[in-house]
Amino acid sequence: METDTLKRFDRLVAILIQLQSKKIVRAKEIADRFSVSERTIYRDIKTLENAGVPVFGEAGSGYSLVDGYRLPPVMFTKEEAASFLAAEKLMLQFTDQGLGKNFESALLKIKSVLRGTEKDWLANLEAFITVHNHRKVFNKQVPNAMELLMESMATKKQITLHYRALKDADWQERNIEPVGIFHENQYWYILGYCHLRQDYRQFRLDRIHGILLTDLPFTRSRHLTLDEYRLQKQNTHKIKVRILADRLIANYLQYDRHHYGFVEQKEKGNKVEMHFLIPERDEGFARWFIMFADYAQILEPMALKEKVKSILEKSIALINKKS
Repeated sequence: METDTLKRFDRLVAILIQLQSKKIVRAKEIADRFSVSERTIYRDIKTLENAGVPVFGEAGSGYSLVDGYRLPPVMFTKEEAASFLAAEKLMLQFTDQGLGKNFESALLKIKSVLRGTEKDWLANLEAFITVHNHRKVFNKQVPNAMELLMESMATKKQITLHYRALKDADWQERNIEPVGIFHENQYWYILGYCHLRQDYRQFRLDRIHGILLTDLPFTRSRHLTLDEYRLQKQNTHKIKVRILADRLIANYLQYDRHHYGFVEQKEKGNKVEMHFLIPERDEGFARWFIMFADYAQILEPMALKEKVKSILEKSIALINKKS
């Protein structure tokens, strides 16, 4: 019984912290977090109200605290603080300068509420965590790109980008309405409605050469969500690809293959037959295949064979070209 009481006390404190984390919190969110029923959460909320916590809302909708009500500074365990320390190392390497410095500042506030012994423990640990990233994921000329994109999405104000796509010789100016940021295949992307193309486009953040938050409001009342956009892309017409690869190289392909539409694989003696579904006009798969072409063969389609052959012939011509 004492154990159950302690568990409920811990849950009540955690619920109170969760209520402070956002404007409205639905009962289902809280119930899912603690793996209890919504009815249990209704009773917990009633207990908080009886204890004098000013909770507004009702069952079936959501709950919020009276504006201005705050708990005293939350005390973190040293293990929780250590997770922030690891996250800081990642943030400084894999986000732009502006967002990284904001996180660094937030971590200082977290460290300030730790007890002395925990501060020492964290300081000793810091030297043993290192993150290296040799890939350029942001343009240093726009150190606050993510911060402005987040501001744009929160305030529903358009962004002007100076952007250079892979095949463009120079940058173009694009007015976009950002609707989501995502990290994929080691790069950051922004999904936005592009006024130049009159359609949704994704932009790689390291190819942004300038960014400006405008006062122009979004022109659409509702945009596609990231999930809806990705589902839409999945439903576009695709072609089946089959390759036969040496087992040795197949082991290494598992790290990248899902990015190129991997579906399944079959054992074929000392080789592996791999199946993919790729967009019909996609050139990325052909260039990826060339990386290990001496260890694999394309079984189908013929169009992919011709594409790979064309790329290799151009490459050989350049190699043999006299300077």
